[in-house]
Amino acid sequence: MFSVTVRDHIMIAHSFRGDVFGPAQQLHGATFVVDATLRRAELDENNIVVDIGRAAQELSAVLGELTYRNLDDDPALSGVNTTTEFLAKVIADRLIERLGAEASDLSGIAVTLHESHIAWATYERDL
Repeated sequence: MFSVTVRDHIMIAHSFRGDVFGPAQQLHGATFVVDATLRRAELDENNIVVDIGRAAQELSAVLGELTYRNLDDDPALSGVNTTTEFLAKVIADRLIERLGAEASDLSGIAVTLHESHIAWATYERDL
């Protein structure tokens, strides 16, 4: 299995509902380093998994829709606890959608959001 990973970051604000979140129920900010890994069983005719420049550009576009925003105010995320795990899935799904036909030959995606040097969450799925 071959893979290519591109990295970017987002800065968001949000709050959570539920006692399990303690003080994070209040509006707070978060900065995430975001890694998106695209997988493929065999390299294409150019010996690549995916155009790394395009993958980076599309990840940046996906994150641009989220960064510097209060996610509580985003209609697409309204009423949802935008946990790190949940955001990893949102980003993965949106990135695959933006890659369009180029994603059809990929076998999988994994998106990891790093909250800090000691905590991160990943969503991955087969394509």
